[in-house]
Amino acid sequence: MTESGTTVAPRLSDPQLDGDHDRMAHIVLEGFRSDEGDFVSAGPSVVEGMVNGTAVRALCGKVWVPGRDPKRYGVCPTCKEIAESRGWRVPAG
Repeated sequence: MTESGTTVAPRLSDPQLDGDHDRMAHIVLEGFRSDEGDFVSAGPSVVEGMVNGTAVRALCGKVWVPGRDPKRYGVCPTCKEIAESRGWRVPAG
């Protein structure tokens, strides 16, 4: 406990998201069309993240502020598996 009475919890890391996971291109769901045809946002878009420094969440759960060219990296196998299980076409990469 600190002097101010605030408890600081240790930061736990997820081994699946550490290391090489940062060197992968991730898939971010930016939104979807409802049954009524309206677009429903699922969170910040990748472009918004790059311009405004806003964190985005990948299908695999990784949260980060995008800033690198994803074409330089292979697709995250977890993101790819999730996308394909939903019937989405995933570009080769």
